[in-house]
Amino acid sequence: MLPIIRRIQKETTTRHIGLLPGIVAITFLIVLRISGSLRFLEWAAFDTLMRWRPSESIEERILIVGINEKDINHVHNYPIPDRNIAALLKKLNYYQPAVIGLDIFRDLPAEPGYRELIKSLKETKNLIGVEKVLPDRSDYTINPPPNLPQRQVGFADDLIDTDGKQRRSLLGTSNLQNQWRLSFSLKLAETYLASQKKITLENVTGDLYGMRFNSTEITQIKPDGGSYGQEDAGGTQILINFRNSSQPFHTVSLSDIETGKVQPSLIRNKIVLIGMTSPSIKDYVDVVAIKGENPALIYGVEVQAHVVSQIISAVLDGRSQLHVWAAQWEYLWIIAWGIVGIILGRTIRYPLKMLLFVATASICLIGICYGLLILGWWVPLVPTVIILVFNSAVFAAFYKHDEALRLRIKDRQLVIDQTFDAIHSRPLQTLSIILRKVKGDEELAPQQFLLDLQQFNQELRGVYDFISKEIVCEESSFHLQQEQKLDLVQPLHEILHEVYNNALDKELPGFKTIKIKVIDFKPMDEQNLSLKHKRSLCRFLEEALCNVGKHADSTTRLDVTCCEEQGTNIIRVVDNGLGTNVTAKSHSGFGTQQAHSLARQLRGKFKRISNTPKGTICQLTWSANLRLWRFYS
Repeated sequence: MLPIIRRIQKETTTRHIGLLPGIVAITFLIVLRISGSLRFLEWAAFDTLMRWRPSESIEERILIVGINEKDINHVHNYPIPDRNIAALLKKLNYYQPAVIGLDIFRDLPAEPGYRELIKSLKETKNLIGVEKVLPDRSDYTINPPPNLPQRQVGFADDLIDTDGKQRRSLLGTSNLQNQWRLSFSLKLAETYLASQKKITLENVTGDLYGMRFNSTEITQIKPDGGSYGQEDAGGTQILINFRNSSQPFHTVSLSDIETGKVQPSLIRNKIVLIGMTSPSIKDYVDVVAIKGENPALIYGVEVQAHVVSQIISAVLDGRSQLHVWAAQWEYLWIIAWGIVGIILGRTIRYPLKMLLFVATASICLIGICYGLLILGWWVPLVPTVIILVFNSAVFAAFYKHDEALRLRIKDRQLVIDQTFDAIHSRPLQTLSIILRKVKGDEELAPQQFLLDLQQFNQELRGVYDFISKEIVCEESSFHLQQEQKLDLVQPLHEILHEVYNNALDKELPGFKTIKIKVIDFKPMDEQNLSLKHKRSLCRFLEEALCNVGKHADSTTRLDVTCCEEQGTNIIRVVDNGLGTNVTAKSHSGFGTQQAHSLARQLRGKFKRISNTPKGTICQLTWSANLRLWRFYS
């Protein structure tokens, strides 16, 4: 029992040591992610999956009035004069929009028409103007339009990631005077929902930065959310769920409004945003998360429209916001796929098969992340793909090397066993007979003694030739002690019968006195036996028969049984000789050890006992229906 426990402990320790590279790789990857080293790759994967999403319909509740290059040339001035802005506001108000957003800074006069703009701002009660509350690189902020109440002002500060692209929007933050301010896009959504649907903006209980409209809570980016562990997560931030469409909003120009080319239905009860859409002004940001010929040229007013659409669509249509898991769940997700890689590396040893399985698992992983993103969940993709591929490849290489090393050790052990087996089966047995004669009382003629020594010499010299043939012998064959090979593909009972015939042809003293031979070779259930099992069974029968010939004196009867009885396979050799004492002395010899080892492999039983009144029974039994694959996996 103790050797079995030690073997289990050794295998468990080896298995744990084998898991160490995968655990180290997972830990190292998590450290890399915490440090932000994988951030750019994660953002690139996120942008790619966002572009792959199905196309969405145009947002009918929003109209963009873009002041383009043609409008600037028509006015012959930039910034656009206050008079033109005032006229635009008056024209739009005529068609009764739900809310107007002026995404153009107007903290300073842009003559002519400053007084007209002041009057228009005062009369337009559904107007939302912009300011800049967070200092730029020059430490400057921008004030809102003059005489516009604070409830009609929202900030337009952008959150640009370190790779220069915009994926987040800031909905609420404190200004330099530590006063809480709401964003331009949030103000527009709030005004629209209040005027059209009687839905107001409320705080979330227990969350200082939480916001909600009725039961719809605005999903925030937390400090450890997604790949933003080291990014600034102050205030109320959200991931922008851009509408994936080549034309997400209706867009008209300033000239279109002035000339009356715009249908009133596009304005009435809608959200109208006014902003610059001229490349020369460079009021655009880099956004690659949406489809488009040149996604880098996304004008600031368009980004504002995306954020407004995201909020009102979530409240009114149930459109998904973008969520991220808590940090602990993200790391459990990464660890889980790292374990999948370890399992693949441990169970699949063939390179092509490994490549197929890893590719399939990676595609499934990408598909899962893509499906979750469509449902509104951004889960880590890059770290999981990296750890899946790395652990699979590393473990495959590790176990390939380990398997090759074990195979070399196994081959060397096999050579040692075969060498000892050959010495034990031939010269040592002959030497044992000589020693018995020398130590016994029987007279040993010099001539006979010389013949025995010559036989011992020949057998000792023949060990090399026999071992050489065993080493080069095919796996599907068994090399007998004579110049003969057996085909192990043949039925087991036929192979054993050949082994029996070969053994009885040997010139051994125990065989010379046999007068009765009773043999029973019948088909056996061998469907779960490997070729290696068959080789061992042949060697077992040969060893048992040779023991009779060399040690069982005065044997007159030999019974050999190789068959299946009631679901049990049996190999039994019974003699009535006088070799019991010798057998008992050698009961723990090499041959006996091999027999016990074979019995353990077959999960069967081996016994060598004295027969009554004389003789020996050597028997090996095992279940015919037992599955044996695990012993040679």
